[in-house]
Amino acid sequence: MLAVGAALLAGCGGRPTTHHKPGTSHQEATGGNGTLLTARDSTGHRLREVPAAGAPSVRLETRPDSEGGWNVHLLVERFRFTPDSTGGAALPGRGHARLLVDGRETARAYGPWVHVPAGARALTVRLHADDHTAWAVAGHPVEATVRLAAGPSTGATAPAPPAPTTAPTPTPTPAPTPQGRTLTLTITGNSVQPPPSRVELKEGERLTLQVTADRADTLHVHGYDRELPLTAGRTATLTLTADRTGLFEVETHESGLVLTQLVVR
Repeated sequence: MLAVGAALLAGCGGRPTTHHKPGTSHQEATGGNGTLLTARDSTGHRLREVPAAGAPSVRLETRPDSEGGWNVHLLVERFRFTPDSTGGAALPGRGHARLLVDGRETARAYGPWVHVPAGARALTVRLHADDHTAWAVAGHPVEATVRLAAGPSTGATAPAPPAPTTAPTPTPTPAPTPQGRTLTLTITGNSVQPPPSRVELKEGERLTLQVTADRADTLHVHGYDRELPLTAGRTATLTLTADRTGLFEVETHESGLVLTQLVVR
């Protein structure tokens, strides 16, 4: 499982802004957006062919994380991440990335940094349009793959061959533990328990989030480039060190729920 990050946004679970026309599916939305192919990538997503000239590309740089695993920098060209438009129509040079660890898709990235837990051997990052089709050139997905080792490394470039939130009310902060502090959250439908609050942390303090949801989703810690897939009925755990100061929201991608806010001083 991956913890995946994106830039600080005020609600990437908000309403998409680039929807297709009524009566057409996401994958039928075309125009100046390339050609939708019948071919699919290794995870079953349709390919959206664009000319090599001006096509998006991605490179990967990795560095070990002090808490284990790797921090991976997605260096994209002619492409920008548009989490607020996910689920809308495909627009040239826009969308998100999907992450495959050892050949298995594990999560999405909505920004240029992701975290890969220890134990992974290889990471492939593939660029997708907002309608979830995979950008492709010459019938091959636009992607990059890097082998994960103990030291920093750079992955080869692999373009294919030739919403507003309600301010939460303060509640007691989680109790300290020997490993830092732990915050336990439960999501039932559109309800979060305990109710969304602001959790105050000291810079350098360690926080563990334990989240149980009644449906599949993705937890996102804004500003820390960390995400965590949520499986219905199972508790998922994410631990981070509060090494950046400011106000950071923790929310879910699919349901757009604000779970808490982290205030790091």
